[in-house]
Amino acid sequence: MTTLCVARIDYGASMSAAADLSPVVEAVCGLDLRPRQRQWVSLSLCIVDAVYSIGAHYDRHVLPVVRRVAADAGIETPSVPPPVTGLADPLPLERFLDRYDTVDALLAVTNNRQRTSPRGGILKAEAVLQYATILHEHGIRTLDDARVLLDDPQRLDTVETALRTVPGDGGFGVRRGYLWMLVGDEDTIKPDRMVLGWLARHGADVNAATARTLLSELATEVSSVLGRRVTAWEIDHAIWTSARSVRTELHTDPDEPLSQDRSIGPDARGVDAAGELADYP
Repeated sequence: MTTLCVARIDYGASMSAAADLSPVVEAVCGLDLRPRQRQWVSLSLCIVDAVYSIGAHYDRHVLPVVRRVAADAGIETPSVPPPVTGLADPLPLERFLDRYDTVDALLAVTNNRQRTSPRGGILKAEAVLQYATILHEHGIRTLDDARVLLDDPQRLDTVETALRTVPGDGGFGVRRGYLWMLVGDEDTIKPDRMVLGWLARHGADVNAATARTLLSELATEVSSVLGRRVTAWEIDHAIWTSARSVRTELHTDPDEPLSQDRSIGPDARGVDAAGELADYP
């Protein structure tokens, strides 16, 4: 096994020097960089995914919950290859909130009583309904509405302020960031512990907040090197997949399988550990 020896760089103060990025750029260019493969077809499903991903194994808990909601709502194809544009949202928030008008109604479908936190947290089903209600009250009812919101910084800030009040937001607004990723924001990333660990091994001392700036700059540099647009999402996803594959090789407990990916559907991407979210949908 080759030992990687790199100079450690503090990216907390400044990330503007291209020379400082070169070791990480080289490492990123060696990853399997691919555009997003699938996306949920409804904002309601994005919300369920983002909320239930907190401290949960994606394949065993999150994906089944999203699929149960989709099946209950009669959505035969809950995820499709991107871009999901020009398609009618099959479960707009007003229909979602009418269908699941109480926490118990949603629990009956999700069959999952996990909480946003083991200490003082609320049921994730309740958090989902609070998220859906806040977005609905701000006129965001469909995937297209959410994408329009992302292009309006002032309005987005107002909405995020309201969403922040729902228990389980996570460090640095992890859950909100993950929701926007699921909606289709290619510039938002989800720097969990595996991503931060990979960056650290390649000489980048960053936290969840500064990692976002770093990956944005890496996207610009890597795009220049490869001669095509590479998004921050692609880099984040490729780093996670690489780190995940190493972790899977080291995992020896057959009764505790690990999720293989973080996208949705057959190649799904999610969050699978409470510890990851704590540092970080």
